Amino acid sequence: MDIVPLLTCLLPTLSTTTLRQLSRIALALLTLTGRVTMRGLARWSGPGGSYRTVQRFFATTIPWATVFWLFFRQHLYDPTEVYLLAGDEVVVTKAGKHTYGLDRFFAGLFQKPVPGVAFFSLALIGTHARRAFPLRLEQVIRTAAEKAARRAKTAAPKAHPAAGKGKPGRPKGSRNQPKMAAPLSPELQHIQTMLQAQLRLISGLLPLVYLALDGHFGNSPTVQMVGRSALGRGRTLTT
Repeated sequence: MDIVPLLTCLLPTLSTTTLRQLSRIALALLTLTGRVTMRGLARWSGPGGSYRTVQRFFATTIPWATVFWLFFRQHLYDPTEVYLLAGDEVVVTKAGKHTYGLDRFFAGLFQKPVPGVAFFSLALIGTHARRAFPLRLEQVIRTAAEKAARRAKTAAPKAHPAAGKGKPGRPKGSRNQPKMAAPLSPELQHIQTMLQAQLRLISGLLPLVYLALDGHFGNSPTVQMVGRSALGRGRTLTT
């Protein structure tokens, strides 16, 4: 199947040259085996996809969030489907010292922090077809202040409950207290920026109500972060 007609919907965003390069690289991504490298892409992209062409493509500034949204709206959007917006972080292990954003991130596959790079992704999930469509992907870069705060939190001794303090649980007759709007952590600020940018791009085409995140975000600051956005009624699902 010729892949070029599928990419013509991107012409308002990409130039003809960039679109031609993307068609070669997309074909190589669908056919190559093993680890994806620039040299491997050049070998599998066929005529017109030299190593220099691959270099020029990755040196080009491309609004990927707009590209993903245009492709989804043109070829994948189903008006009868019910969509959820989901977010998750993925960690790619990486050795070396000079990779941009290299740090130690917690990886669910290893159940421990590993050296690598991390990316946070927002995707639409079709509840009927049970398919996910990534729309926005950004690298997670920790500032020096955030790294210092994480090290201090890890080094802090764990508090042990004092003996004879009474039975655990909520005291009988106590009432709910209104929670103050706490400042968002740098992680939540990054997610909030991505969420607001994606909702502006969608511009009301989809009646999104829920944001699905994993259990790490099952807390009050995350609910406040979603409530401040334009995401329906500000509901959060954690798994």
